[in-house]
Order: sequence, then C-alpha cells, then structure tokens
Amino acid sequence: MTTKKPPSPLVPSYISRIQPYIPGKPIEEVERELGLVAIKLASNENPLGPSPKAMEAVVKHVGQSHRYPDAGGYYLREKLAARHNVEMNRLVLGAGSTELIQLLCHTYLGPGLAGLTSEGSFVVFPISVGFTGAEPLLVPLKDYAYDLDALAARLDERVRLLYLANPNNPTGTLFTAAEMDRFLERVPENVLVILDEAYCDYVERPDYSRSLDYVRAGRYLVVLRTFSKIHGLAGLRVGYGIGHRDVIDSINKIRSPFNVSSLAQVAALAALEDAEHVARSVESNRRGLAFLTRELTRLGLKVVPSVTNFLYVETGGEAREDFRALLQMGVIVRPLDFMDMPASLRVTVGTVEENQRVVEAFAKRMAALEPGRQRARA
Repeated sequence: MTTKKPPSPLVPSYISRIQPYIPGKPIEEVERELGLVAIKLASNENPLGPSPKAMEAVVKHVGQSHRYPDAGGYYLREKLAARHNVEMNRLVLGAGSTELIQLLCHTYLGPGLAGLTSEGSFVVFPISVGFTGAEPLLVPLKDYAYDLDALAARLDERVRLLYLANPNNPTGTLFTAAEMDRFLERVPENVLVILDEAYCDYVERPDYSRSLDYVRAGRYLVVLRTFSKIHGLAGLRVGYGIGHRDVIDSINKIRSPFNVSSLAQVAALAALEDAEHVARSVESNRRGLAFLTRELTRLGLKVVPSVTNFLYVETGGEAREDFRALLQMGVIVRPLDFMDMPASLRVTVGTVEENQRVVEAFAKRMAALEPGRQRARA
C-alpha cells in the first residue's frame, strides 16, 4: 500500500492545490498501445497541416539554429502591426497564446486578488490564476455561451483580470461585437480584459468582433491570437498579444527574452503570406463542420452549433466511457470530464476521410449501447 507524499514545505500551498492541465492523448501513444492506425480529432489542430510556405521557411533557416532568436521578434511584430494597423509597441509575442495568459496572470495577480471567467471555458486561465496565489472566480455558462451579464455582476474590488474566449473553447459559441460593446460599458477601467480570439479565422459572421478597434482607441484590453490553428503551427508554439501599451510594457518586464524560437518566427512570417493555405483551411473546415454537425445529430447526439473548427457533443451518458470505446476504434477525441463536463466530448473537424471515420465510430458506439441509453440520447 502506498501513501500519498505530503507536499513540500518549500512549495506555497496555493501551488500544491493546483490541478495541472491534462493534455489530450498523443496519437503515437494510441497507435503503440493498440497496434492500429489512429486519427486524432482531440486538440483542434488544422488537419491540412502547416502552411507550405512556413515549412519552406523552416527548412531554409534551420541551419541558423545555433543562433539565439531575435528576443523581441522585430520582423514578425512589424508585419503583424502592419496587418492589424496598430503600432509595434502594442504587440508582444509568446510561445503560444497560453504563455501570454500565464504572463498576464503573473503580471497582474497575486494573493488576495482574483481573476474572473466562465465555467466551461479555456481551463488554462483558471489554472494560471492559481499559479499566482489569486482566486479563480467562475460564472456558469448560459446556453453553452458566456453569460456577460452574470460576469459583469460578479466583478468586485479583487478582480484584476477578466478572461473571455471568443469563440469559446470547448463549446464553440461566440458573443457579438454589439454584445461586447455593451459589456465593456460595465467593466471598470482598473480591470484588464483578456480577449482570446484563437479561433477568429474560422468565424464567418459580420457581427463577430471589432476587438482591435478597442485597442486602437486605447481601451485597457489585450487581444490574444495564435498561429496554432488556421496556420497549422501548433508544434512551433507562437502566438501574440495586441493591447494597451502599458500592458505590453508590463509583460515584457517578465517575459523570457528568447521565448519564441527563430524557426517559429520565420514560419509565422511566411504563414502570414500564405493566403491560399488559409482559404483552403477555412473551406475544408466549413464543409467538415457542416458534415459532422449533420451526421452526429442524426445519430441522436446533442451537438452545439459551432463557429470554430470543433464541436461540443453531449453523449447522454458517461463521456469517458464513450471516449474509451472510440479509442479502441482508433479515434481520439477529447473527453471533458476534467472540466466538470462528464457527459461531453469535444470533436475536432478533420479531413474528409477522418470525419467519415469518426461518424462511423460514433455509429458503432451507439449501436452497442443498451436501449435505455439510446432512448436517453434521442
């Protein structure tokens, strides 16, 4: 019998209490354990792969990998500033937008303070709040989306950061620009709003967002974007924040000077010029999202309408069991029980062949279920 080792007295209690982020199951591990060819539709990756122009840039520059990268990412920030019509000093690079979330929490929070977001949103934010000794405050979702009124009502003198993912991960829902305008009127100036737009490139609605207008107007806000999704560079870890100059200056005080590798920077620069890859990715996702929504709904599953490259699916039972059943068929999806959503899975949109395979796997799973649970799904 083993006993649980007590926490080290050298580790602060608020660190000992943290439940770490649990990543999705790697495809290599599944194939090694089951001895079959698997597909991974668990981590919202671009199924078409990286931008071809980005791959060419990496090959061209890999011979310079013995040099440290440009600490400030001058050329990438210069191109992003021109692309978004903002000044360069309003931009900061990160090893993915997740690093920027952590840096923002370390910059603005500490014991006795709080960070506010919703339940059922990107779990890295409340974890990062906990890193600082501050309290993560969570407001329930409403119809699978942020309840902006409830969030505004929850603000108090301790809240310094307010995190909004638009669209939301893992539910795939959004709030409109007009709703954001009304919400910001209720947020005091001493609260920094973090607006995470990781999936913005997949949204095809004219009422979606005018987040950069807030930045240009000097609003105390930071917008997070990433190259991990539409550009297919998740493995290189590069994202960026656009925000108030004071926010960017504060982040740079604690940011590691070489946090974004030289290969990530040249890949991102090239990806920004690959409009063809972006257009192809959007079109592939549009078709795949419609197919999966239609076919999974036809199987009796609850599918939340999504504007992203993934679907939030309620299975009507223990989603962890469904995850394991699909895994045995070589299909990797994301169970959400670690987010207190025990009846839900997140399914990434894949290629045509991958989408067909995941539908076939769900159909086999449903056919194997007892009749009572099948009726509960209907």
